[in-house]
Amino acid sequence: MTQPPFVFDHWANAHQQRVEEVLSRTLPSEGTLPGRLHEAMRYAVLGGGKRVRALLSYAAAELAGATPNAADASAAAVELIHAFSLVHDDMPCMDDDDLRRGKPSCHKQYDDATALLVGDALQSQAFECLASTSAPQALKQVQVLATATGSRGMCGGQSIDLQSTGKLLSREALQTMHQYKTGALIEAAALLGAYAADHTHQQLITTLEQYSQHMGLAFQVVDDILDATADTQTLGKTAGKDALQEKSTYVSLLGLEEAKALVNTLYAQTLQLLASFGPQADPLRGIAKFICERPF
Repeated sequence: MTQPPFVFDHWANAHQQRVEEVLSRTLPSEGTLPGRLHEAMRYAVLGGGKRVRALLSYAAAELAGATPNAADASAAAVELIHAFSLVHDDMPCMDDDDLRRGKPSCHKQYDDATALLVGDALQSQAFECLASTSAPQALKQVQVLATATGSRGMCGGQSIDLQSTGKLLSREALQTMHQYKTGALIEAAALLGAYAADHTHQQLITTLEQYSQHMGLAFQVVDDILDATADTQTLGKTAGKDALQEKSTYVSLLGLEEAKALVNTLYAQTLQLLASFGPQADPLRGIAKFICERPF
């Protein structure tokens, strides 16, 4: 029987809905004490975002031979960490943004102290989510996510970003910052999915690392392009903040057209990287296309 053609939108919608349901079950209910904190956690996580990191976990799991059930904890954990980072990133002591995913940021909807606790609690919830599974490689997953989240990953990248405001960074320094701030969690998302399988070959891990490095960079370059060209309603967050805060971006360093060309190059390199894989890599190809072809 002929296999129906892969349609990325259908696959993505199904898995976005799936992780939304997993997250809703994972997060404590608003009726559980402390109710206000749990309400704010659910506000920060549910009902928004493209779930790119969760999709990466599911796609990598599929390539590694793991079932969606086995990848649920990975997908949810990485989204909880991502939500924690956004809540803290929007706070006045960080990037000070009042809008996130088209609605008031957590600290605006609640207050600064609640937002701080929401981020802390979501980080803990992510590791509880991973540790609660019986996956053979759960310990490896915890290690991968912890490294990607900490000072050698996302938090380290945010620290570099704060120190770099108002400074002209070299292209190499800018790439290093975003490898920490954005790329580390994108790479972790893919590796968590791969480690959801009972066994994972090193060759596959190496391929996913290279894929994630390309996509982490592409994601950031596209974000920089959109910040310079799109409006607030389209972005769901305040547009033009990079320029207002005098941050170095790929657009400010390379110019708009060269930044777009870099995205196209990264996409072509990613497709070449996956060329030896069959249809089981179609979700990863679809995610690459989605990341690189967001309208700009």
